Amino acid sequence: MAINETLQKTGGFTVTIKRIDLSRNAIDLYEQKHTGGHLVSEHYHQTHQLLFVLEGEGAIRLGGEVRKLAVDNTALIVPYSVHSVMSDSRLTLLVLAFDEVVLDPDMRAQLLHAYFPASCLMKPGLFAASELRQLLRKMLFEQSRELSPLVRLSLKVQLSQLLLLLVRSAGTEAAGAGSSSNKLRAEKIRSYIDSKYFDPLTAGDIASKLDISTRHVNNIFKERYNMTPMQYLTEVRIRVAQKLLVETGKDIISICFEVGYDSVSTFYRSFKAVAKLSPKTYRELNAPAQAE
Repeated sequence: MAINETLQKTGGFTVTIKRIDLSRNAIDLYEQKHTGGHLVSEHYHQTHQLLFVLEGEGAIRLGGEVRKLAVDNTALIVPYSVHSVMSDSRLTLLVLAFDEVVLDPDMRAQLLHAYFPASCLMKPGLFAASELRQLLRKMLFEQSRELSPLVRLSLKVQLSQLLLLLVRSAGTEAAGAGSSSNKLRAEKIRSYIDSKYFDPLTAGDIASKLDISTRHVNNIFKERYNMTPMQYLTEVRIRVAQKLLVETGKDIISICFEVGYDSVSTFYRSFKAVAKLSPKTYRELNAPAQAE
């Protein structure tokens, strides 16, 4: 397992990109140890990661909120989702990194994308946690063997089983969660928009991902963030556009396309509504001074 780090400045903050080398097998399982008081600063990956707590306690920051970590807790982190990990005591994590292309198209669409559109923290029950540990042990065993097509197939099957187990476990837990599930749904919507803002998203698209009505999506998101998902999507797109206008020399039409707009006129209207200036004026006023 090899991880390369690159610093990326976003909105005045520096976030580390940790690139995990999955070229050998598309799936990699490894142990990660943290001593008491250790902080892994905010970063993101370009692949999926699953963090399973083997021992100890700590916290993870996901979607801008800090959540407690305890034994058997499982975090599934989607690509480009900014997160950090803190340890209260000795904290040992089993990390499963995987490239989604290793999954069959149906498993990708109907399991991974449908149930895990955004990063989330799950707390499997006693029986589910036991099954999860057993699957991870099997994957560690397969990974220790000489690489072959059969080993790759076995890891792929076990990864699919693991994701299915998590979906069923999360569904059981959510059934008794009541209104508290709305908060988690709102966080998932926000994280999903953060990672997919460049796609042609609609409220209906988001609703279909969560299998709830568009009206309910708007209500639970507005209750949490005081705006609708589409208003938040616009803000995210314009924040990225502002950064590109100031830090790059890209044409405005290219920036319009990059942040998810197909129409330049719609981009201009949205930009002026958020920034109170046209993109051209904003660039002129905020461009860094040229050295003489």
